Amino acid sequence: MTNALTRALETRDWLLADGATGTNLFNMGLQSGDAPEFWNEIEQDKIRALYRGAVDAGSDLFLTNSFGANASRLKLHDAGHRAYELSKLAAELGREIADACPRDIIVAGSVGPTGEIMGEAGSLSHESAVEMFEETAKGLIDGGADVLWVETISAPEEFRAAAEAFANIDAPWCGTMSFDTAGRTMMGVTSADMVKLVDSLPNKPIAFGANCGVGASDLLRTIKGFVAQGTETPIISKGNAGIPKYHDGHIHYDGTPELMGEYAVLARDTGARIIGGCCGTMPNHLKAMRAALENTPKGDIPTLELIAEKMGGFSSESDGTGEGGAAPARRNRRRRG
Repeated sequence: MTNALTRALETRDWLLADGATGTNLFNMGLQSGDAPEFWNEIEQDKIRALYRGAVDAGSDLFLTNSFGANASRLKLHDAGHRAYELSKLAAELGREIADACPRDIIVAGSVGPTGEIMGEAGSLSHESAVEMFEETAKGLIDGGADVLWVETISAPEEFRAAAEAFANIDAPWCGTMSFDTAGRTMMGVTSADMVKLVDSLPNKPIAFGANCGVGASDLLRTIKGFVAQGTETPIISKGNAGIPKYHDGHIHYDGTPELMGEYAVLARDTGARIIGGCCGTMPNHLKAMRAALENTPKGDIPTLELIAEKMGGFSSESDGTGEGGAAPARRNRRRRG
């Protein structure tokens, strides 16, 4: 299998990734508590529309609808035995959309966390985690994914298990963690810790970075933390479209397309090579991000003050490494939906 992502990174300064999966599927009728992965079988036209929406908006790569396609998560829906099958379907639909596009599109096989706790505090063993990740990964690769993309990881043990699983099937991969707790992941990993983790792996990812989290300001501060470590591995930035608000029984993200365009430029200028959106990011956001990246000349690395001015202040005083210092108070500049 050729490594489409490495080839793209060798010829491009930046790549636009996709936006949200869940937000888009909820807008198509997915109900809370349902497993989105079942739609790979029973609502295939809607999954095609999800992928096509990102491509038509200008994305260079998109993630498959397989975030929860592992035995642990699927067993909650009495479908733990279907992890390989549903992952393969997700990638097959993605391959169909990518191959129909006149430009090169990368299909990234989304691999989410197991939903269980590893290490001394948990019950999931390293061996079991590797087995679960490997089953999902095989399905995605057999379905035609160009690269595996583990995302929203909090624990270093789980990141290592995924890396080992991908090595077992000799598949290229990327990985992102979610820094949502005062600049750290839920399990305490800082941006500096993640760089050390990536460098320690025997099979390093093609790219690594951050996704989801609190908001674009916090995520960009984490990207600055990666860059400060001097890493030469391409960095991924996939931030949420604003801050979630509960309205009329639903969660809405209040980031405008204009705001996400500014975020994309700031992410690029900070040092990210693969830039996309996470929760709340719709095709109209992606179009604005693409236009901003294409039409805004590259600038200097933004300061924390500039990030706060454009995106709003940070949710915590430091980035978790002890070097962030006091952060500007959170503002709500242009965060109205």
